[in-house]
Amino acid sequence: MSRKPKKGYFVRGQFVAEGSELDLELKRELKGTDEASRTDLKRESDELQKLGTELLGLRAGLFDALPLGEKLVDAVAEAKRITNFEGKRRQMQFIGKLMRKLEPEVLEAVKLALTEQNSVPAAETAALHEAERWRDRLIADDDALGGWIETHPATDSQQLRALVRQARKDLKAGPAGEAPRQGKAYREIFQLVREQLAVHGGADHAAEAAAQDREEDA
Repeated sequence: MSRKPKKGYFVRGQFVAEGSELDLELKRELKGTDEASRTDLKRESDELQKLGTELLGLRAGLFDALPLGEKLVDAVAEAKRITNFEGKRRQMQFIGKLMRKLEPEVLEAVKLALTEQNSVPAAETAALHEAERWRDRLIADDDALGGWIETHPATDSQQLRALVRQARKDLKAGPAGEAPRQGKAYREIFQLVREQLAVHGGADHAAEAAAQDREEDA
């Protein structure tokens, strides 16, 4: 009894049986190889993890404005606290995984924020850092709050006190062992302080910085 001929086709004079390893390989080449797909995914994953690493160094004023979601914000805060090499590596992998879930427009916003940080003039960067320091001091210290209101009478003191109270509540609201949560009030204090510092400018900036340095040295 004669054997039924195999189904297949010829490629460059060579018979390729359907379903054979060579057949599958040729079909993968037509669609783009699995290896190429894995390479593309690995490259994309590496790029997002690198973006996540750069996110750790993003200035608070820019970081707070990004719509990253609570889980990613907490993961970044946790990564900043970790000093163990292996723990840090695992946390960065987790951040990379979260980054892959971000919408394209959010990823673009992250890239734009990093570009802005890298292109901001040194004087403006110093002013932003000063606003960040003041924000943190106002939340942590009632004396700093009173001193700010005294030296910046144009500030809406009632609004600032309300924001500080809310920011303190937000910091205490998170579960034990997790990164402190920085809500809307935290960001609004920064904007308010930044605007007031911009109004005063020049000599007032220098005087405030010198006073701050004296307090920190004391």
